[in-house]
Amino acid sequence: MAEITFDDFMKVDIRVGQITRAEPFPEARKPAYKLWVDMGPELGVKKSSAQITVHYDVDMLVGRKVMAVVNFPPRQIGPVMSEILVLGVPDKNNEVVLLKPDLDVPIGGRLY
Repeated sequence: MAEITFDDFMKVDIRVGQITRAEPFPEARKPAYKLWVDMGPELGVKKSSAQITVHYDVDMLVGRKVMAVVNFPPRQIGPVMSEILVLGVPDKNNEVVLLKPDLDVPIGGRLY
């Protein structure tokens, strides 16, 4: 993997948000959910989709804090315009585990 500078890292705007709504996404090619994530007063609620159906169901997602990249251009995923990239890491079976702060922090806070 190529090295990047600190200035390169600072170009990626990663913030904490809180999922306010989650729905099944049956139109997706792989099992996924549609998410609405409140990114704080500066950015408001953003839409995304996430292939996280193995470890999460829609009922357990609402209210959950997550980390997301907020400055990628929007991307059309089927009928959903994804505005943010919710971040996760693979488990031992390569299934997504969502990233979240381990303490209670305000939504909209930027990673540094």
